[in-house]
Amino acid sequence: MAKDSSKVWSVFSLLAALGAAALAKKGLDGGWKIATGKRPPENPADPDVDVWEAVAWAAVSGTFIGLARMFAQRRAASYYVRSTGHLPPPMRKPNQQA
Repeated sequence: MAKDSSKVWSVFSLLAALGAAALAKKGLDGGWKIATGKRPPENPADPDVDVWEAVAWAAVSGTFIGLARMFAQRRAASYYVRSTGHLPPPMRKPNQQA
């Protein structure tokens, strides 16, 4: 049962994280365009992209997408707890039982 529960959580968590990352990327692209008047760099590693623009994009996008994924996984974990009555297997403390 714990193995099935772990698989369900893995899929549920992955879908929440991917959805959050996609939404965050869409919002970031629009926000970058409003803030800078330019499209975000497609490849910040490209030498034709100004280094400071690449650094700013990497910092902003990494932070924003990471936060979006974390909040989505927290919401998914809350839903999981409401549905099952316990935390998902990877989030349980070693001595905690389902």
